[in-house]
Order: sequence, then C-alpha cells, then structure tokens
Amino acid sequence: MELHDIWLYFANGLFLKAKGFGKKGTAIGEVVFNTSMTGYQEIISDPSYAGQFIVFCMPEIGIVGCNPQDMESRQAFAKGVLIRNLSKISSNFRATQDLHAFFAMQNLMGICNVDTRGIVKMLRDNGAMMMIASSQLQTKEALQDMLYKAKKIEEINHVAEVSTKTSYIHNEGTFDFTHFDYTKLPYDTKHKKRIVAIDYGIKRNILNELSAAGLLVEVVPYTYQADILIERYKKKEIGGVFLSNGPGDPILLQEQINMIKQLITAKIPIFGICLGHQLLSNAHGYATYKLKFGQHGGNHPVKNMQTNTLEITAQNHNYNVPESIAAVANITHRNLFDNTIEGVYYKDSPIFSVQHHPESSPGPREASKLFTAFEAIVSQTI
Repeated sequence: MELHDIWLYFANGLFLKAKGFGKKGTAIGEVVFNTSMTGYQEIISDPSYAGQFIVFCMPEIGIVGCNPQDMESRQAFAKGVLIRNLSKISSNFRATQDLHAFFAMQNLMGICNVDTRGIVKMLRDNGAMMMIASSQLQTKEALQDMLYKAKKIEEINHVAEVSTKTSYIHNEGTFDFTHFDYTKLPYDTKHKKRIVAIDYGIKRNILNELSAAGLLVEVVPYTYQADILIERYKKKEIGGVFLSNGPGDPILLQEQINMIKQLITAKIPIFGICLGHQLLSNAHGYATYKLKFGQHGGNHPVKNMQTNTLEITAQNHNYNVPESIAAVANITHRNLFDNTIEGVYYKDSPIFSVQHHPESSPGPREASKLFTAFEAIVSQTI
C-alpha cells in the first residue's frame, strides 16, 4: 500500500502535513466529523456528503474492506476522507476489495496519519469549516490563497451533481443477509401503490425500505415539474411523493421549494427525509438555519414525542428546521443531544418528514416504521 505526502490547510489557519491515498491532486470542501463506529462505506457513498471532507471519529478505518452491496449511490460524491489510521488489511467474508483500492476506483481523496481526535475537537469548538487538501501545493501561503478564492459550500448546488439524470423504477427490497449469495427477496409489483421519489441525492437503502413497505418507487430528477406530478396524482397514477435526502443548503433550491409549494396546495401526500424535511419547512415559509457543526453519526438518540419512546438514529445534516414551524406542524421527534426538531407532521395536510435517516438501522429497526406509515397514507388515496 503506497502512500504519498499531502498538505492540509483549514479556514481557521491550521496547516498540517499528512499522508494520502487514492486520488492525488487538490480538493476543496467543507470539513465535518462523523461519530459512527461502523458502516464507513455506506457513509462515504452517501450523496449527502457531496462537497465535504468526512473526518471519522473511529480511529481505525478499512478493517472490513468494501463491497458493491454497501454502496448507497452510484459513486462516492464526498471530497475526501480524513482518518487516523488506514488498516493495511481487510478481513470480512463480504469484502471484494480493500479501502485503498476502493478509493482509487472512486477517484476519492483519502487522508490518513492525522490527529483526527484533535481535528474533531477543533470542529466542535470552531464549527464546520472549509479546507483545502493538496498533494501538489506544499506551502501554507499557496493553499491559503487558493482556499480563500474558492466558493463556499453554501454557494454551490451539489444536488445537480448527485441527482439522477433520467427517471427509473426501483423495485428492490432490503437485502436478506441470511443467504450467502445475497439474493434479493422477490417483490411482487402487481398490488403495489406507485409513488414518485424526487432524487436530491437519494440513498439506495431508502429506496429499498420504501419498496419493502409495499410501494412501487419511480425515481425522478430533482428538476421534475410540479404540474406533471399534480396531473398524475389527479389521474390516480401515483399516490404520493417522497422528497429525499441530499447535500448542501436547502435555500439554494428555490425552484424546488416553489415546486413543493404547489404540491402542498394540491394536498398530495408527501414524506420527506433530511434535505426533503428541510425543503418542506422552507416551502411552508419557515426558513432553515445552519447548525454549528451539524449532526453526523449512527448513534444519535431521538425522542418520539407521539409514543414517548427513544429511537437510536443515523444523522447526516448541517441544517435544521426552526422552532417556529410549530405554528403549522406538530413536533413528532426531538434530538436528545441538542433538543432540535427531528420530525414533524403538518397540520391539516397528509405531509410528514424527519431529519434523521430511518433506513440506516442503527437501533436497529425502530425508525423504519415511518416507511409503512407512508404506505398506509398512500393506500388511502389510490
């Protein structure tokens, strides 16, 4: 495993030399940290990380290798990954390649031999920030100059990069790991209710959960028009719309917010996750705000306000909906780390959304009932 020298410069002035693997060159992005202890491939391939460097709190990464089944999207869209120690070996019966080979195949920048514990503490104190990493530029001054001239992540529409370019049907369920060949369970489409999932950066396992709940999922680009959806809903061709997770600041997506406003007026059943949750808030007139360092990890406790129970959730977001949304929605979930809103059900509308990723099974399954709840609402309309 050959490593190369790489230099890092953070927006607060920190300058470091580290080792690199995978892609060489120069990359600029926002740095966030993830507290998950497992599932690094699912995290790296989550499109919501587009434009960002991921700092793993887990010090040893690469132990179980990588495999095609754990990809959450067609490719990794993150700018790069910072880890303390890159495992020289991978040991898992599902692995088809090691992390080094995976990064090379994905053209992804890997950074190792850095004090990730110190970087995480810095991000907690100073907040998420921009960073430049380069195997070419070696001086603080050169890196600083390029970073200051680059666009901030809030100025870039990464959804355009990650969204599907063409519509397609997803009819796969969750994987059955009791079978050694990972054969997918058969899913009958004859009696399934069709929905449209708008792809802002959708994860494959979200699609799997929607399908497993009994829905036939038509995935469409983020530019799909509201009038087409409304007409199809009136004709009972579809029973609802799903708004997916995705990267970046929701305020950038003004055309999509206006489109969602039309769906709300048409009383179409809607379920939103993460970015979809935030877009719904903006469409209702309640602007989202940016958290200091976001919430990223697979171990975040969320209180279900409806059942008064605890759910362990997976999180990946930098933005949140405001408390004022209670004027138009009932608060259904709250994050027990910082008491921020994690879920809402809009008053007098068949619309609900959550901030966390209920398909990731960190708990492992308590949050997945949201998909069956959406299927129940859709079944009442067609």
